[in-house]
Amino acid sequence: MERRFQILLLTLLIAFLSACASMNESDPDRGAATVNHDFFGDRFVTVEYLPQNWSATDSLWFYTVTQGSNMMPYDFFMVLEKKGSSELFRSNENMNFYRYLPQKATSGNPDGLPVGFVKDTYKGRNYIGLTCAACHTAQINYKGKGIRIDGGPAIADMESFMRDIVKALLATRDNDEVKKRFVQNVLSRGSYRTEAAILADLNTYLDRLSSYITINYSTTHYGYGRLDAFGRIYNRVLEHIINARELQELLRDPRVMGDRALTGTELESLTGNAGTVLTGNERDLMVRDIVTRLNEANGWEALGKLRKKIFNPPNAPVSYPFLWDTPRHDYVQWNGLTENSGLKAIARNAGEAIGVFGTLDWTERDGFSLPSLITGQGFSGKHISFDSSVNVMNLRRIEARLWNLQSPQWPENILGRIDTSRLPNGRSLYNRHCASCHSRIVRDEPDRRVIAHMSRASDAKTDPQMAHNAVTYQGFSGILRNEYVNFGPGDILLDRKAPVAALLTKATIGVVATPEPDKWFLQRWAEWAYNLVTGFRDNKIKASMKQGDYDPDTTDNPVASLSAYKARPLNGIWATGPYLHNGSVPTLYDLLLPKKAPGDPEGGEYRPDEFEVGSREFDPEKVGLKSSGYGGFLFNTKGIRDDTGGYTKGNSNAGHEYGARRVADESDERVDQKTRELCADPKIKDADLDPSVKEKCLYPISKQDRLDLLEYLKTL
Repeated sequence: MERRFQILLLTLLIAFLSACASMNESDPDRGAATVNHDFFGDRFVTVEYLPQNWSATDSLWFYTVTQGSNMMPYDFFMVLEKKGSSELFRSNENMNFYRYLPQKATSGNPDGLPVGFVKDTYKGRNYIGLTCAACHTAQINYKGKGIRIDGGPAIADMESFMRDIVKALLATRDNDEVKKRFVQNVLSRGSYRTEAAILADLNTYLDRLSSYITINYSTTHYGYGRLDAFGRIYNRVLEHIINARELQELLRDPRVMGDRALTGTELESLTGNAGTVLTGNERDLMVRDIVTRLNEANGWEALGKLRKKIFNPPNAPVSYPFLWDTPRHDYVQWNGLTENSGLKAIARNAGEAIGVFGTLDWTERDGFSLPSLITGQGFSGKHISFDSSVNVMNLRRIEARLWNLQSPQWPENILGRIDTSRLPNGRSLYNRHCASCHSRIVRDEPDRRVIAHMSRASDAKTDPQMAHNAVTYQGFSGILRNEYVNFGPGDILLDRKAPVAALLTKATIGVVATPEPDKWFLQRWAEWAYNLVTGFRDNKIKASMKQGDYDPDTTDNPVASLSAYKARPLNGIWATGPYLHNGSVPTLYDLLLPKKAPGDPEGGEYRPDEFEVGSREFDPEKVGLKSSGYGGFLFNTKGIRDDTGGYTKGNSNAGHEYGARRVADESDERVDQKTRELCADPKIKDADLDPSVKEKCLYPISKQDRLDLLEYLKTL
């Protein structure tokens, strides 16, 4: 009895120490490094933080808290050189090119990694990993001063970063001089003992990251500040849940492979020894062998068809969402994909960790386990164990830390004073045009909650691609087939193919419900129990119905509600450009302009169809980032011809014109009499009127009104 008590006490102590563990740093600059001049002409010689209810310790912890991301061996990243140069890939100058924020060395970041990069450890090996901060820390510059905004949207270019890191690895492998220098530098760091081990891992991670690039190829290029994170997370999950049988069926199918379909003997040599669950190493070897065989047989067309059968194109880039108040939302993501109650809050973070190279060591096992019971796999028999590198304890800590984060307030001492004379009319315009969807909240109210107000994508008229993909994308359910997942109107039985959104929900819940495999026994189970209990206990958001005007989930389409976009409160909106969910409008001033439509006069003011992204320099007049004159990535919103002969998707700057355009003006001969009478009703301007009705009748705001509304938006 006494021994049991001691074990229990030790278990609780481990859980307590794990829960309380935190870095104690108080650097007043929070490790920020300055840049005198860069390739876009940006400069900031000082860095200032705005009051957001986070201390220096909070910020530094957020920048470096591991979540289980294993992109490549840490020593590789530390010594890797840029393609065609001896400059280190991880140099501040190069990382700043991708718009990852440079940092000085601190006790919690001794190697001076940029914001959002960290040494992560899994099963005794060190990896370079990404943290939440890589995508959710913003900085704007104004007159030589950098304003760091915790939880703000980054303007990082992850697409180019990943592509160039693969180029650097390839150049290292294929150039004897560079390879020799790379091997020597890695050996000198002490983690590897032999050249052979280094070269073996070099090939492994080159293949793995090259495969990632190939799988996630899209004709829509993102540029700075955007990423189709969900498209890439979807593909990461599909890559791991497909089983050997499904893969064999595709490889022997002439409709997919044409005359490159594999024979029984070839299939046996490729997949004969694979179990139901493909391990990471098995998957790497299969991909390498399939690519090699098809390449030798000029079978690139077959390889492309195979990719399209298994994966979906990540062609709906969106801006990185801002994080303040995120734990207080009833639903999160641009289209309200995730209910924020219970363990689902941690599960959405697990999905993010999977998307940035969390290791998934899923296996099939016999017998009963508590995680398999929690994930709905029954009491006995075979079950999937969702082992992974994902650090669930830290994901829960991150959520707790974000609970306290507040939106940034306009810094008048830096960006100029707000014109108070414009505020009364600006407030009135906000009430008329905005408040019915974008509710106001008090940034420091302790018990504030955020209700998602959903609008059909067809009603909002903004680019529908992200919402469309969430509804239409399917994938092989593989190892999850015949499992149930609670989604939409009830439990969904996963058939051979299923909505990827449902598969993602099932997979992330499985990861969260599984103890972390690289921790010793007592710590593993103590943290597991602690995370489950506190995940439910501490989450103050309860399951609820979405609000707004959207298509409900049905038995015919259990994910129909995802074809909608969420209007969230606009506190701190001034610091979150570019605007709309896909970042297609550079400034708030431009957002208050209509998109030019056929028949509109040529001399009017309209949203720009092209603008540059990449600069951090702030425009306090139009409220957004500098968008021309510096050679940044050219964002074309019209949809340009791609290399397949079609048009790029996901870039439209249309929609959300509720306060920008009058489509039912009495002078407009295209409007029928019934609509004119409706618009003549004085109640049309009531804030609580149905937005779909009000949209037809709103009077255009003048430039004076637009400036008044813009000034009011600065105050939120």
